[in-house]
Amino acid sequence: MEQKYAQVRKYLTNPIAVNVASKPLDLETAKRIAAEKAREQSPDAMLLSWYDGKTGEAVPKAECGFGDKPGWITFAESRGGTLTIDINAGEYIFMYKPL
Repeated sequence: MEQKYAQVRKYLTNPIAVNVASKPLDLETAKRIAAEKAREQSPDAMLLSWYDGKTGEAVPKAECGFGDKPGWITFAESRGGTLTIDINAGEYIFMYKPL
């Protein structure tokens, strides 16, 4: 997972790191935690994309951008996704648009 994270991390701008001690952490719990953290920054933050570092799955499955930047990051950034919540150093990453 660390190698995948290193490939993704270089494209994230000022992610908010959240460490969750409970293991194992599932997607729904991580999504809830990320939403709470995002809403501390912007009460109406809108989720645009997410990444599961354990499986490599990302939503949306976007094929956009140039180079090797993941499409889900390009998708979110091109729609105003400037708020990134990084849970457990890449275990889950969520990108939000602050509203």
